[in-house]
Amino acid sequence: MASFATYALLLVAITAEVIATTALSRSDGLTRLVPSLITLLGYGIAFWCLAIVLRTIPTGIAYAVWSGFGIVLITAVAWLFYGQKLDTPAIIGLGLIIAGVLVVNLFSKSVAH
Repeated sequence: MASFATYALLLVAITAEVIATTALSRSDGLTRLVPSLITLLGYGIAFWCLAIVLRTIPTGIAYAVWSGFGIVLITAVAWLFYGQKLDTPAIIGLGLIIAGVLVVNLFSKSVAH
């Protein structure tokens, strides 16, 4: 059974991945030192945390949460801080991603509650 600490660690992994992806977009093909180092460190932390999470949460479920919330969060960062425009289909699609992650976690028998 996944504990609160396991889900907290998954949240750390997602946050580190979002930070790393944001830095990657600013690294100019990994040619700028500081964003490149943030990218490498962020992905390292993200995968280390994810590896620990996978001891408890099934891979498919953990990856659904990781990718779903990662997509939504990186889109939110791009919208809030970098002026990325979101049209109605994009917002609906992001809502569907969140709904999918919730359905998997709340109703699937694949997740140990």
